[in-house]
Amino acid sequence: MPGIFDSLRLIDHQALADRVSMEQAVRALQSAVREGFDPDDDPPRAIVDVRHGQLLLMPADLGGHAGQKFATVAPGNPARGLERIQAIYVLLDAETLTPLALIDGTELTSIRTPAVSAAVADVVATPEASTLVVFGTGPQGIRHVEAMRAIRDIRRVRFVGRDAAKSQRAVEQASAADIDVAVGSEADVASADIIVCATTAQTPLFEPDLVADRATVIAIGSHDADRRELAGELLARSQVIVETERVARTEAGDVIMAIEEGLLSPDALVPMARIVTGAAATATDRPRVFKTCGMGWQDLAVARLAIDGPEAA
Repeated sequence: MPGIFDSLRLIDHQALADRVSMEQAVRALQSAVREGFDPDDDPPRAIVDVRHGQLLLMPADLGGHAGQKFATVAPGNPARGLERIQAIYVLLDAETLTPLALIDGTELTSIRTPAVSAAVADVVATPEASTLVVFGTGPQGIRHVEAMRAIRDIRRVRFVGRDAAKSQRAVEQASAADIDVAVGSEADVASADIIVCATTAQTPLFEPDLVADRATVIAIGSHDADRRELAGELLARSQVIVETERVARTEAGDVIMAIEEGLLSPDALVPMARIVTGAAATATDRPRVFKTCGMGWQDLAVARLAIDGPEAA
């Protein structure tokens, strides 16, 4: 019998970036739920606390493939010049469970997370949205500019961060000839069509009354019940979209704390599948908030593109 590594494909950072565009990732995620996959069927992930961070095990089974992401979260890594989140991904044949590919999971996460944001924002953001404010100057903040540009004609971007030098570097990395990118401040929220929060904050990043009714707000910063990027008062006046109610009620601190404060009813939560499939209407008279924590099916929907191309979606 052949060994496991005899036919295993190794797909590194650059190969994955070359094979999977942000737009392809967005469409693959939308297609998965529009073709009938229910995110509630996704196996729960395991989160294990270790001395210097967390280990995450994220299994999934979707179509002709299954997969497992092994991710690590090391809060001290940015100070070492390393990624806070690192990962490897094992892509499997769904029927035989034979390993097909070992994929750079750090790059996969870097594509998947903003693609999930864009998959929902594509449906709920105003068609004419052109101004973007990003809280967070790390890889996810930067990649969210790419993701939002894949779905809307973004013309103005403002990065808001605690470190001036990092904010300026984010501006330089996200700059393009046809858009205005600069360092901004909390005040820029008032004029934003789309607001992305990609930070490690424990408390709200801005005053809730700054957000316009036309705005779409995306919070991706954590999967911890005691951390939040958004004030409960903002969720109280918004349409709140989540990956699933189960994930939101157990991992999404923004949602959990708003419910505990009596500002948000659990019955008000709208699963993203209902939005993407059109089963639930998008609110037009108030902000739309999308809180994500990350799920295994999302990684698999993007990872399978690396070996099968867009037809895998």
